[in-house]
Amino acid sequence: MGSDSDLPVMSKAAAMLEKFGIDYEMTVISAHRMPDVFFDYANTAKEKGLSVIIAGAGGAAHLPGMCAAIFPLPVIGVPIHTKTLSGVDSLYSIVQMPSGIPVATVAIDGAANAGILAAKMLAIGDPELLSKIEAYKDELKSGVMAKKEKLEKIGYKEYMNQ
Repeated sequence: MGSDSDLPVMSKAAAMLEKFGIDYEMTVISAHRMPDVFFDYANTAKEKGLSVIIAGAGGAAHLPGMCAAIFPLPVIGVPIHTKTLSGVDSLYSIVQMPSGIPVATVAIDGAANAGILAAKMLAIGDPELLSKIEAYKDELKSGVMAKKEKLEKIGYKEYMNQ
């Protein structure tokens, strides 16, 4: 992430990776304020064993795109909500990459989905991880079905007053 102020959002990606039993590292690297450290990190990430980078950034949001320009494997960008433009600036900065430098981009503050997407990428060659993802999808369905049944049982007015 570009700043420790992004941690409340990016921790949601970490939580999803933990749920699926995926090892990860989390760090703060500013592409603007410490370009030498950033370039070293991006250039050595593959050798360190990283298979996917999830990069969160607000404002100018250059971190995900610069990671994608250097790191040869998938990069997922998480646009972070900003006070000035509510994160739309971050979203546009990440999603509008030039041809040849793709960044998979999730919703503003959508780090949980970034974690799930990274897990799905890693599951392509990992049947055990794929089973965990399928079980998670079943959990989601069960949760929605329970809400549906409750709504049908007590009616929408009572449901809304809880």
